[in-house]
Amino acid sequence: MKKSMFSHAPDIVPVRFAKGMSVSELVLAMGSSSFEARNVYNGSSLLKRMIDEGGVIWLGIAGAGIAGGMGGMVISLLEAGFIDAICSTGAQVYHDLHFAFGLPVKAIGPRWDDNELRKHGDTRIYDVGIRERETLEAQDRIIRRFVRESYGILSKSPLSSWEFNYHLGDWTNRTARFPERSFTATAARLGVPVFWDSLSNHSIAMNLVRTDREGFPIAISPQRDVFDSAAIAYSAGASGFVILGGGGPKNFIQQTGPTVSQILGVEFEGADRGLQIGTAVEREGSLSGCTFSESVTWGKYKSADGENLVQVWGEYSVIFPVVTAYVLDRCEQRKSKNLVSEMPKLIQRLESAL
Repeated sequence: MKKSMFSHAPDIVPVRFAKGMSVSELVLAMGSSSFEARNVYNGSSLLKRMIDEGGVIWLGIAGAGIAGGMGGMVISLLEAGFIDAICSTGAQVYHDLHFAFGLPVKAIGPRWDDNELRKHGDTRIYDVGIRERETLEAQDRIIRRFVRESYGILSKSPLSSWEFNYHLGDWTNRTARFPERSFTATAARLGVPVFWDSLSNHSIAMNLVRTDREGFPIAISPQRDVFDSAAIAYSAGASGFVILGGGGPKNFIQQTGPTVSQILGVEFEGADRGLQIGTAVEREGSLSGCTFSESVTWGKYKSADGENLVQVWGEYSVIFPVVTAYVLDRCEQRKSKNLVSEMPKLIQRLESAL
C-alpha cells in the first residue's frame, strides 16, 4: 500500500475551552479545528506576519461596517501602526464623520415598516438607524462648511482623494466634538492616506455638486488617485492587503500592481500577501477582483501561495473583530510610516522609473 499523502499533516486533537480564555487563545484553538474556524486562524496568523515583518499594509473597507460602529477597530489598528494606507468607499468616510460630530446613529432592529420610517424622517442601514434631518442633513452642512472654510487649500490644484480626505480629517480634528471616534481624523493625525474607490458614488461628492454651484468649485482627479496609489505599491518593498467585504476598494487596492507593470511599463510583480474577509463567491462575479489565486494571473499578487493569500468566508462584522483583537494582543506596536508626508518622494520615485 502506498504511503498516505496526509503523512506530514498535523493531527487534529480536540481542544477543550476553559473559563477566562483570551481572544488569542480562542483563535489558536480555532486553528486546531477545521473549516472556516481554521481559516480564521490562518488569516489572523497571516496578518500577524504582515505586521511583524514590517511591510506596507493596505486596508480596504467596503460595505457598511463603519456606519455600524466598526470604525473603532480601524482606529485601534491605526494607532498601533498596523495600517499604512486605506481605500474606503466615500460613504464610509461620510458616515464615519457622524461619530466625530456627535450626530445620532442608533442601534435598531432590522424589521420595520419602511414606509412609516420615511414618514417619520427616519432612514436605516439594516439595523443601523439614522435620522434624515438630524444626521444626514446635518452631515451635509458640515461637509459644505469644510469646503468653504478650507477652500484656499482645496482649490489650489486638482486633488487626489487621499489629499481631500487628509484635509477633511485634519479639519475634523480641529473642529469636531469627538475626533477620536473617527478613523478619517485618526488617519490624518497619523499620516495614513485614505483613498476613495469612487469619486462620485457617495454623499460627499453629492455635496461637492452644491458647493461647486455656490462658488467653491474643487477638482478631484481619478488619474492622480491611480498614480499615487501605484506609487505607494511600487516603493513599498513587501506589501500586504487586508480587504473587508471586497467591492470597489478591493479592486482599487489590487490594481496598483497592474498599473505599474502593465500600464506604466515598469517591472513590478504585485503584492506579497492578501487577506480578504467576505461572503461573496466567484461563480457569478460578485467576488470583486476575483479570487486571490485568479488575481495572480492579472499581476495583482506575486504568487498563488496559500500561506500568503487567505480568503475567509464570513461576514466581516463577525470575523474582523476577532482578527483585530488577535493582532493587537500578539504584535508589538509599530511606528506609523506617515505615508502622507512621504508621498512626494514616492511619487517622484515612480516618475523616475518611467
